[in-house]
Amino acid sequence: MTAELVRGQNHPLDRTRVEIRVAAGGPVVAGVALGDEQGRLSGVEAVAHPGAPRRTGIEVPRQAAAEHRIAVDLDALPDAVHRVSVLLALPTGIGPLTTFGAAAAPSVTVTGLDGTGIAGYTITGLGAESAVVAVELYRRQDAWKVRAVGQGYAGGLTAMLRDQGLSQAAELAAEIEEAVGRGHARAVPAPAPVAASRSDRPGAGPSGASAADRSDPANATAPDGPTTTGAGIGTGATTGTGPRAGAGATTGPRTATGATTGPGSAAGAKAGATTGPGAGSAAKSAAPSPAPAAGGPVDYRHPKRRSAPTPAGPPAAPVPPAAASVGATASAGTPASPDGPPVPVAGDAAGWSMEERLYNQVWGMFEDLARSVAAYRSASDFAESRLEQELDKALADPRNRLGTAVDVARATARDKHATLVTQARAALDRDLAQLAVESEVVEPALPPAFARWDNPVWQGYHVPLERPMALRLGDLHLPEVLDLRIPMLVRLPLERGLWIDSGLDAYAGGGGPDPERAYGRRELGSALTDRAPDEAALRRLAMETAVAIAARLLAVHPVGEFAVQVIDPGGTAASALAPLVESGALPAAPLPGAKGVASVLEGLTRRVDLVQMAVRNRAGDALPPDLDTAEQLLIVHDFPHGFDDRALTQLRYLADEGPAVGVHLMMVADRAQSREYGPVLDPLWRSLLRITPVPDAHLADPWVGHAWTYEPPLAPKGSQVVRQVLGRLAEARRAGRH
Repeated sequence: MTAELVRGQNHPLDRTRVEIRVAAGGPVVAGVALGDEQGRLSGVEAVAHPGAPRRTGIEVPRQAAAEHRIAVDLDALPDAVHRVSVLLALPTGIGPLTTFGAAAAPSVTVTGLDGTGIAGYTITGLGAESAVVAVELYRRQDAWKVRAVGQGYAGGLTAMLRDQGLSQAAELAAEIEEAVGRGHARAVPAPAPVAASRSDRPGAGPSGASAADRSDPANATAPDGPTTTGAGIGTGATTGTGPRAGAGATTGPRTATGATTGPGSAAGAKAGATTGPGAGSAAKSAAPSPAPAAGGPVDYRHPKRRSAPTPAGPPAAPVPPAAASVGATASAGTPASPDGPPVPVAGDAAGWSMEERLYNQVWGMFEDLARSVAAYRSASDFAESRLEQELDKALADPRNRLGTAVDVARATARDKHATLVTQARAALDRDLAQLAVESEVVEPALPPAFARWDNPVWQGYHVPLERPMALRLGDLHLPEVLDLRIPMLVRLPLERGLWIDSGLDAYAGGGGPDPERAYGRRELGSALTDRAPDEAALRRLAMETAVAIAARLLAVHPVGEFAVQVIDPGGTAASALAPLVESGALPAAPLPGAKGVASVLEGLTRRVDLVQMAVRNRAGDALPPDLDTAEQLLIVHDFPHGFDDRALTQLRYLADEGPAVGVHLMMVADRAQSREYGPVLDPLWRSLLRITPVPDAHLADPWVGHAWTYEPPLAPKGSQVVRQVLGRLAEARRAGRH
């Protein structure tokens, strides 16, 4: 599985003999520089290039080409070598390219000798640069890692070699150009472009094409406990590749973190070639798009952000009025001015219908924000590390301990640190500004299943005739940009149960209530006040969240295709359940006590058993006429009150077997109250997607290592939108009976 890196990110190498494969939009020269612990080169003999293609443990190609394979044997390198930097440069007089910004972004992949991918990096954001340090392999505590660098040089090969510490940079650059010129007849041109095709984002189900093996953060493991949780867009419980691969199950580059240190981030900021959001796989785009302006914001060459040709297959779904009002049918990449960034429009991703295009666009926004923040954090971490190193170096020199020399060194180091951080923040702000504009365009165009409760689309709600592909389960944001929220979409039908954590540990990851962390930036209903809520208030809010999600699920399904059942042994959820009971979505208030628990579990267990047998034997017509074949959502409140051993067994059975046959579980519970069962219930908790009724930074993203803050999908305080939607559903049910 290939880990896709962003600038500054690193990834461990599990072998010492590797190939480095380079793909570019035209002929490039490939070389390798061998540096010590500080990255310094011993001389020109430490560089492998077309004029001297073999060094100990290294072999590079002898000619300029659009594709290269560099052989590396890390075990054979001299002990003094700690860094292996891959250098790329555009040759003079060969091919039409004079800058990297004039072609598709080059990509570098580190593979095993059998071609198995280990880590890949697409060098986006390049403009006037004609040379670049692509990646580096470095030794750390007797282990090797690969780091994405992406340091570009407008001064070309000479400037890059001089920055590597070579005093003979100009002479070596001339030697390389001469060697490449001798092999000009053998220079390999770029491969012919392939016609653009449909986006490789999966339209439905987990079997979509791979998109650089990205893990879906919606199935990741929370950093504060063993609970399997999610923070992603397009979630699901199944494994696979692409944007909705089940990272919580088996996939996901868990070693990839957005906060690793390295020179790539700072170097990228210094060169003015920042990592734009959604730029990690630009070289995999089926057809190269025009290059963006150097240092521009969002790179719309991302393969899943490109506009797709109108498919020849099924016609696209009608455009919603809200989408049409913002130009939802326009294609992405249309610049506001000849030199300006593309104007975001709703529905600019590829897909067969407007719903699928909007879904893919939301996922692209999530990727873009994750990449941009990861690059910013990497650059900031590197700036801090560099500051410490330079201060240590200044203090280590006895000559600097007297007089003002040490003060000058400190001031210089701090100035460099401030410059790097300022440049990194400026790059992040450019990306965030573009994403904010896109969010303002996309939000009003979302259909009801993707929209917040305060979206006007709910005021014109009509019962749908078919189930949507996904459902909005809340919002996600990162601390660097509190005002930009990305919709958290889960695929339908639900493939994982939900756990709404009603325990006080939900506030601060087990450390007790933390009001500053819990309340976020918007009011979450009357259950919370200016003081930390007590247990009863939190349980009420958790149940209100469950009802809001259940109402959404009912609203986005056709009449009769989805039903809700509730277990409430203590009868304490009556006020929260009132909208469901009054509208008839819940035929009656749940029976209290152990009798009510047993009644509901027996009925649903029987349904799962019968449907499973019918599916296995292809005997759907043999199902009993009294069996409700609609999808069922079971809300369990006040767990484990009223549950005996038999009920616990049935509950675990429904959690494991139910989703495959249309029975879904939603737990509203405090895990601490069930600790008396020990590890018996651990598989149950791990199988559920944990969310909280209050904003909480607990949803882990193994793709780049972010902890996203999740906000539940509650209606605005005082709003009657949930009751109105349920009322229209009730009217549709009554009309269907006549």
